[in-house]
Amino acid sequence: MNDHYTLYGALGSPYSMKIRGVLRYRRLPHVWVHGPEAMSIAGSKVKAPVIPVLEYPDGSFLNDSTPLIYDLEARHPARSIVPEDAAQAFLAHLIEDFGDEWMTKAMFGYRWLREVDQVQMSRWLAYDQMKGGGLARSQAAAEAFRARQVGRMGIVGCTEANFPLIEASTRAVMQALEAHVTARHCLFGSRPSLAEFGLYGQISQLGVDPTPEAMLRADYPYTLRWLLHIDDMSGIEGAWDAADAPPADVVVALLRIIGAVYLPFLQANAAALAAGAESFSFEAVGHGYTQGTFKYQAKCLAELRARFAALPPAARARLKPLLAETGCLDGLAA
Repeated sequence: MNDHYTLYGALGSPYSMKIRGVLRYRRLPHVWVHGPEAMSIAGSKVKAPVIPVLEYPDGSFLNDSTPLIYDLEARHPARSIVPEDAAQAFLAHLIEDFGDEWMTKAMFGYRWLREVDQVQMSRWLAYDQMKGGGLARSQAAAEAFRARQVGRMGIVGCTEANFPLIEASTRAVMQALEAHVTARHCLFGSRPSLAEFGLYGQISQLGVDPTPEAMLRADYPYTLRWLLHIDDMSGIEGAWDAADAPPADVVVALLRIIGAVYLPFLQANAAALAAGAESFSFEAVGHGYTQGTFKYQAKCLAELRARFAALPPAARARLKPLLAETGCLDGLAA
């Protein structure tokens, strides 16, 4: 029995950075392990061999960042990242889900579409994994990893044809954050929620990859700096906004993006799966998008709808006008 958690992850993994940020804010004693040992643990201790993997003090292991967040909530009520108000908690979960399932396309696309990003990031990721062994060996591993990741671009929808929509939605998110973070750091009060960490995980990678880092530095410099603040919020105390407080402008802006892009994406995927189709297409904000169907993202939509349906009636009634205004209600209430 240990007296701490051990997080096995990688600096280049958005979900690893997300969970590390959560552990830091929540002041849960933990050890951060990255490199070959992390990949070994992922390959031997959990069903789906992906990082991050969290080893519990009792020696058990779990991965998948959102279930991890809620399991830690159940075990450690202090310094919760789920707002106390049920309506705010739902919105925070929706934004976190958007970060995990849509903003990750920005992370993947910016990293692997352009040669300058492919080369530098594959070399950095190989360096992180190998931690030595010589430059020639590291760069050979980088080329193999680069080829594998570039080969997966079509599977996850990060193609040149799809990237105009991905980039337009990413810039809309950055613009919303840039307008907000100079006033206050957090979305639902003066303490962070799971929404901040869901966004942070993906954007943390945009802040180090060459092309998106240059974009952030030029156009969204305070959002770029905000990433460093979210990385370790262990010194923050803070409070939630009152339940009857109007949502922050950034929350409304993010919901508009979710209503225009993310929920139509989830709905098109779910409809294609139900029809037995292997791929689907949809249009949003003037751009087309085509991708193969994914069962996991159909589960995401089903869970969002189930969470919305399970809200206390008063919380659901309070949310409906906001969700209707931002284009989210039809997708969530179906």
